[in-house]
Amino acid sequence: MAQEVFWRTKSLTEMTDPEWESLCDGCALCCLQKVEDEDTQEIFYTTVVCHLLDCNNCRCTEYETRTQLVPNCVKLRPEDVKTFHWLPPTCAYRLIDEGKELPDWHPLMSGKENSVIDAGASVLHVYEVKDNEITEDQLIDYVLDE
Repeated sequence: MAQEVFWRTKSLTEMTDPEWESLCDGCALCCLQKVEDEDTQEIFYTTVVCHLLDCNNCRCTEYETRTQLVPNCVKLRPEDVKTFHWLPPTCAYRLIDEGKELPDWHPLMSGKENSVIDAGASVLHVYEVKDNEITEDQLIDYVLDE
C-alpha cells in the first residue's frame, strides 16, 4: 500500500518547514499588489507585481530577505491562512486548510517544478507591470477585472 502524502495526513501546523515550503506551487499570485476598499474592506487584486519577482521563473529574487526589502510583503504562517481571505482560491495553503485536494498542475502532484506556469495558473498570465514602474497613485488603474 502506498504511503499517504504529508498534506493529506498533517494539518498545516504539524508540517515541517520543508513540507510547508513545498506546498507553495510557485504561482506568485500572492506577489500581485492588492488594494482594499476602505468602506467594505474588500480586497482587489491588481495586475501589478512586486519588483522582486523574477518573471522568467515566477520566483522571488530575494526570498529570504523579502519582508525586510518590501515592507508589505507577508511571510505566510499556518495561523494566518484562515484570516488571509485574499489568498487565491488555488493557493495550496488555502486548499489544504479547507480540506480540498491540490490541483493536478501543483508541483507536488505533477512532479514538475514549472507545471503551474505550463498550466497557465501563474501570475505570468495576468501581470502587466512591476510596482517600481508605476506610482502608488496609479495602482488603482490596474485593478484586475474578474
